[in-house]
Amino acid sequence: MKLKIGFPRALFYYLYFPFWHTFFTELGFEVVCSEPTNKLSLDLGVQETVNDACLPIKIYHGHVAELKDKVDVLFLPRMVSVRKLDSEVFCPKFLGLPDMIRNSIEGLPRIIDDKVDLSKGFYPLWRLSFRIAHKLDRKGWAVAAAFFKANKAQRRFSAYLAQEVPAQEAIYAVIGGENLSKSVEIPKPDVHLAILGYPYLIYDAFINVGLLEKLAQMGIKAWTAEMVPPDRLEAQGKNLPKNLFWHFSNRTMRATFYYLKEHKVDGLVHVTAFGCGPDAMVDKLMELESKAHKRTPFLTLSLDEHTGEAGVLTRIEAFVDMLRLRRKGNEDLVSYHG
Repeated sequence: MKLKIGFPRALFYYLYFPFWHTFFTELGFEVVCSEPTNKLSLDLGVQETVNDACLPIKIYHGHVAELKDKVDVLFLPRMVSVRKLDSEVFCPKFLGLPDMIRNSIEGLPRIIDDKVDLSKGFYPLWRLSFRIAHKLDRKGWAVAAAFFKANKAQRRFSAYLAQEVPAQEAIYAVIGGENLSKSVEIPKPDVHLAILGYPYLIYDAFINVGLLEKLAQMGIKAWTAEMVPPDRLEAQGKNLPKNLFWHFSNRTMRATFYYLKEHKVDGLVHVTAFGCGPDAMVDKLMELESKAHKRTPFLTLSLDEHTGEAGVLTRIEAFVDMLRLRRKGNEDLVSYHG
């Protein structure tokens, strides 16, 4: 019987799951993912987590609690850095997440919580992969072959995102070995919105109460940070006087500059978790940049465990109505002066 490795469907799942799923599968293990976030995930997370934790951390605890009795090993890496930049790390709650899990949830199976720090040394991901494989009694060329296949899968995933394929659809395609064409376009959308924020808020339909799906139903084209070509995203770092401390904060700000300066959008929507300290600063920076760039309309959607569908939908509808009225007013003004 194959060893079962549990991977919570939250936080870094939305960006790095294709790599780790492929790596473990090629080594002969069965990767078991928790179900998409639902009411049970939330209730378990709220029950198991400290009160002052933000919503994404509560959700993560819920996914772990759901998985713990179904697997032999839990893969809960300690995320430190994924870029060769000493000054940029993940949120402190990411760094201490395995310890929070151990102290909050009882009856856990074995946990692999190796530190993911790709900021230093030569081939850090290669060395990390071999270290994790060694803990699972896998060595030699089999590990190298699994690593190269995992890298290939991750590149395919990134290519799909750049082609505007939704993240979850891209994940399913990569791990299922499917070939996808470019995502189907909304017929002539009249409004383009940059939907920016941390990926585990943007792509978790339960947390954001189906935001991306609702926008599509309204005939609105949604653009995310993951749709920006990596080299173009990286180039936007020059617009900040200095890098922010947190990885996802930097990604969000770079995407803000990209869509304001290089890609035409009618407005920016920042999806943020209530009580997130780093995001409070990012939100203000985004607002200031939006005002500075032709007073681009800007909306903040703050989410927590009490956020309801009606509240989010009402705010989005009002924002879009304002954008359409603003455009009509500009068209009328041009017509009048013409």
